[in-house]
Amino acid sequence: MIVADDAALFRDGLATLLENAGFDVVGRAGDADGLMAMAREQRPSVAITDIRMPPDGELAGLRAALDIRRELPDVGVLVLSQHVELRHAEDLLGTGTGGVGYLLKERVMRSEELFDAIRRIGAGSSAIDAEIVSLLLSRRRARDPLDGLTPREHSVLALMAEGRSNQAIGRTLGLEVKTVESNVGSIFGKLGLEPAPDDHRRVLAVLTFLRA
Repeated sequence: MIVADDAALFRDGLATLLENAGFDVVGRAGDADGLMAMAREQRPSVAITDIRMPPDGELAGLRAALDIRRELPDVGVLVLSQHVELRHAEDLLGTGTGGVGYLLKERVMRSEELFDAIRRIGAGSSAIDAEIVSLLLSRRRARDPLDGLTPREHSVLALMAEGRSNQAIGRTLGLEVKTVESNVGSIFGKLGLEPAPDDHRRVLAVLTFLRA
């Protein structure tokens, strides 16, 4: 994987943490241009980047992440942010594919959560910070497409938004996998998502959740 951040101390510390955990870090970049060049050359399983990076100091890291998803769909991207920025999370998931993640930088201190998210992103799933998911739930509009969901379906969809598999959702909620699958199917139906590959419908369901 590639680790990109303009703060050398954070970048090198994160890379060392990942290497010690057995991940193969093939490159480190201090700006968005370097990240793009390394991604094209190395084709890593996952590229990790901050949102705000040189050369412009604004959203160069986020733009690089979006460019990587469009140009190199086999490369997953994990965006790290210092603060909760809902619009940027939606921009990233708006690519309509898996292999994306958006976490707060403080999750680096919870290494197992970070490692799990990276593995899921590398496998083509998604990983959204639980704090962002919680904030989205609290800010839903008065009229939204999620009103028809049961409390359990809300819980299942919230965990789907974090990128959890049906098995992981079952463990978290104390449900059988078949029960989770039934809830997921009900969510698809209530959101009007026509039959399609499940991964595709999961992404669309999460997008509906984020926009609601």
